[in-house]
Amino acid sequence: MLGLVRRRRGAGAGGGGAMRSRRLELCLLLALIATAAVAVSLGESALSAVQYRQALTDLASPPAEVLWTIRLPRVLMAALVGAGLGLAGATMQGLLRNPLAEPGVLGVSATAGLGAALAIAGGLAAFPGAIELAALAGALAAGAVVVGLAARFREPEVLILFGVALSAFAGALTALVFNLSPSPVAIAEVLAWLMGSVENRDFTDILRAAGPMAVGAGLCLYAAQGLRMLTLGEEAAQMSGLPMARLRVAAVAGSALLAGASVAAAGVIGFVGLAAPHLVRAAVRDDPGRLLRPSALAGAVLLVAADLAARLIPSEQELKLGVVTALFGAPVFALLAWRAARSWRS
Repeated sequence: MLGLVRRRRGAGAGGGGAMRSRRLELCLLLALIATAAVAVSLGESALSAVQYRQALTDLASPPAEVLWTIRLPRVLMAALVGAGLGLAGATMQGLLRNPLAEPGVLGVSATAGLGAALAIAGGLAAFPGAIELAALAGALAAGAVVVGLAARFREPEVLILFGVALSAFAGALTALVFNLSPSPVAIAEVLAWLMGSVENRDFTDILRAAGPMAVGAGLCLYAAQGLRMLTLGEEAAQMSGLPMARLRVAAVAGSALLAGASVAAAGVIGFVGLAAPHLVRAAVRDDPGRLLRPSALAGAVLLVAADLAARLIPSEQELKLGVVTALFGAPVFALLAWRAARSWRS
């Protein structure tokens, strides 16, 4: 009851909350611009001041080729994928009212990766868009399973457990693809895809990923008001006229499209959808509706910074983006799990 009164007070202070959200989004947008500028400026091949000036004044010069044709599309793709994963994670956490939920934990990313692996092993990589379509199909299939389970079971913890099982099953099938693949080249391609990377992406790849991501983002933002009402409890939200079935379909389909398009564009990249909402949740005072856009911006900043780290960390071979995010994201997941375990005991 006390929590309900606090939430209503919070709703009454909506003007202040909206102002805080706008300030937070502005700060994150400035951070994204600054991080992207650094990421475009720095790379494995260092440019001199003269070469930077040449890149800005002569777009046909070799330094301009490095900055605007190689580095800029890579940075834009990292920002797009990070924003999609952050938004998908915040939406799933708001729908399931669980900070541990995200497309990766619910099996959507693993199933999208399975679809891409089947397309590569099946020799469909030669057809433009075939891998992307296969990843999207896998993500939407997993999303349909999650929607069906959410309609059957209302407890968020049950959905998390089913998601872990679905993720493990998709991982086992992907391992089976490895096992049965007759071509070492296909195995290497699938492995590289599963480790995630935005290397060698161009503007055509960005445009190809932007379409389904725009649809997914629209569905998630459409669900924002419903996610806010859901904090009052499912029964109270339904009594207030919230169409729960429509909310579930919009939130899960939007998250699945974002996750599937992200996997199709950059491979399997975990933990961004988990960490980005966690980093900005306190600033929006746990309002799931206002959490969406800041989470998208935070995810973009995280992935651009992670890709820059992957390029700059000295190693014989460039680190894969999924490896870098896992190294930093796994401790965050462990911290959240530890806090959740403490709350379950109390």
